[in-house]
Amino acid sequence: MTTSTSSPDIILIAGHWLGAWAWDEVLEHLQSDHSHAVAVTLPGLDGDDPERATKTLDDQAAAVLDTFARLGVTEDRPATIAAHSGANAPASLVLDRHPELVHRVVWVDSGPLATGSVFAPNLPEDVDELPLPSFEVLAQQASLEGLSTEVLERFRARAVPEPGPVLRQPVELMNEARRQVRTTMVCCSIPGAQVLELAHAGHAMFAEVASVGNLDVIDLPTGHWPMWSRPRDLAKIIQSASTRAD
Repeated sequence: MTTSTSSPDIILIAGHWLGAWAWDEVLEHLQSDHSHAVAVTLPGLDGDDPERATKTLDDQAAAVLDTFARLGVTEDRPATIAAHSGANAPASLVLDRHPELVHRVVWVDSGPLATGSVFAPNLPEDVDELPLPSFEVLAQQASLEGLSTEVLERFRARAVPEPGPVLRQPVELMNEARRQVRTTMVCCSIPGAQVLELAHAGHAMFAEVASVGNLDVIDLPTGHWPMWSRPRDLAKIIQSASTRAD
């Protein structure tokens, strides 16, 4: 892969229930570092789209690639992707389909998926969308550490239900070159050493990590939403990762 001589564009993709707004504080810090960064709202997570519940992972991956095209991303001028949480599904598809366009992928309390992965395989076909659950339920699935009452209220007010097709669609991957894309894992709710231990032990959720050829692991101890709990620190990590060439 050819590396651009200038700082790559940074594309920020938030996880389930979230749009571009989730990155606002991180973007402020990135812009102060003079990085060219944009946040995207994936298809299905625009609350004003009357057809959002029909959107698929393919639609989401296509939207990221459309953003590449709009920014002028090419093999000679690849971009950095920062993908949080459930955004690992469309990001994994992008890496599989066009690894040459990605300078580095930064997984934010997330990681690469194995082919065939499905987020919610048992979600009934008649369920159109999955709303943000209560915070009591959510806290059993992901750490809320570092989130104030104000932040949680904003999360609740702005969250958009996740489309059912996105949650049921298997991630089909076939391009081995995706594993050679430079990779940074930002480990927040689970320490990096534990993630690597689980990966090398073959744990289903982390096994794909062991196949990554160029991997950098950074601990950022906080909850599952570091863009709100530690935005400045996360921005510094993303910016530094984006400018690395090795």
